[in-house]
Amino acid sequence: VLRHEEFEEGCKASCNGPYDGKWSKTMVGYGPEDDHFVAELTYNYGIGEYRLGNDFLGITLVSSQAVSNAKKMGWPLREVTSGVFETEAPGGYKFYLEDKEQLKQDPVWKVTLGVSNLQKSVNYWSGLLGMKIYEKDEEKQRALLGYADNQCKLELRAVGGAVDHGTAFGRIAFSCAKDELPGIEALMKKENQKILTPLVSLDTPGKATVQVVILADPDGHEICFVGDEAFRELSKVDPQGDKLLDDAMAADNSDKWFAEHNMKKVS
Repeated sequence: VLRHEEFEEGCKASCNGPYDGKWSKTMVGYGPEDDHFVAELTYNYGIGEYRLGNDFLGITLVSSQAVSNAKKMGWPLREVTSGVFETEAPGGYKFYLEDKEQLKQDPVWKVTLGVSNLQKSVNYWSGLLGMKIYEKDEEKQRALLGYADNQCKLELRAVGGAVDHGTAFGRIAFSCAKDELPGIEALMKKENQKILTPLVSLDTPGKATVQVVILADPDGHEICFVGDEAFRELSKVDPQGDKLLDDAMAADNSDKWFAEHNMKKVS
């Protein structure tokens, strides 16, 4: 746990999806956000479950330790190819664990998104957003892209039809120099691409205010570009993060809330 934050009302950039109520976010990763891929777990109080679509296809980790941990805990693993195991997080999100020694820089190797038209998506992410194409396999209808050799990669994989986002509302975020944000917004306007949130400032109670531009690719995948200077201040590892999360979970009483409303909460 790198940091945990509580919010009393919905985010004006829909960071927590289309929900208006109280929510929290917890940033988790193998190291500081400056140089590691980090997952943002958003929790909407009172929401019992989300319907998953085929938009987010999984995260791949290179970590024999993760495979060993899963086996020790009796967590279900399925070997999909030699040395690669598929498993599921409690909400149904897929993880792929490569049974190899953990990478030193960051064991998160790639994030996989489903797309309806591979070439159209590659044109967007590479041609417009400037990602480098590391691999492209027409037969398997997949492409691997990234901004730097030592960073987590983005894999695009054709799903053989339309992309369904379900009701979980995730997005991918990148930090860049604050001065680049107006140019990104202007380019998307010029190319008639979808801008979900024009350049806006977002407040975090007691922390830095960051500027963001949020886009949508041809399949509606949300992409957030955030000004790096303020984000570095906001994203510092909080030594109290674990305690704040534990306190929030203890105070949540969600099991009682769902019982009173005769609703079943997803475990």
